[in-house]
Amino acid sequence: MSKKVYIFLADGFEDIEGLTVVDLMRRAGITITTVSIKNTKQITTAHGITMLTDTTFREADFSDADMLVLPGGQPGTTYLGGFEPLTDLVKSFYNNGGKIAAICAAPTVFAEIGLLHGKKATAYPACMDGLGDAVKSEEKVVIDGNITTSRGLGTAIDFSLSLISQLLGQEKADQIAGKIPQKITGKTIKNTGVFYWGVLYFYNDCNNRGKPCAFITAERMQRDIY
Repeated sequence: MSKKVYIFLADGFEDIEGLTVVDLMRRAGITITTVSIKNTKQITTAHGITMLTDTTFREADFSDADMLVLPGGQPGTTYLGGFEPLTDLVKSFYNNGGKIAAICAAPTVFAEIGLLHGKKATAYPACMDGLGDAVKSEEKVVIDGNITTSRGLGTAIDFSLSLISQLLGQEKADQIAGKIPQKITGKTIKNTGVFYWGVLYFYNDCNNRGKPCAFITAERMQRDIY
């Protein structure tokens, strides 16, 4: 049976932090439902993208949840933390053994409802004071029991892969990671006496971690990719 995850969205949530989780979880075969905390499914992200969620908080049934996720961004995080039905759900879910996760500013919501006392946690650098009496860390992703926290949009992929690993195992997380290319630009090679600028791709799969799989010249990159 597929794992069930709910991610809660408010106007002003950080686009990358919310949708990267949705994207990678769906690639992994996890059933993740986007939930608007408004009375409507229409949400506008922190960067002005208007979207429709799968459902609204009032329409949803969270009894089958395996994990609850809060993305950061402002004013999205403020709206999430101020929506009492959500904070009550998160607190009850966690206290009954459920997994909860938050990124960027959103871990402060966990602190505000008393879930980070003595727990190791991280958040966006400017929000670290909002973690209260948590044991503060600057790691990209921090797992303490059933609470996962992460720093921000630059760690969104690491955060998502960590959640996949917790739900489906490290092998599945590695499989998804292996499909995400990383680019290093500004490399040159010599080809029949001519230097070409291009892009060297690395695929971080578990069998070929960190090894280059292809060199693409700028001419070919422009023709084939862009």
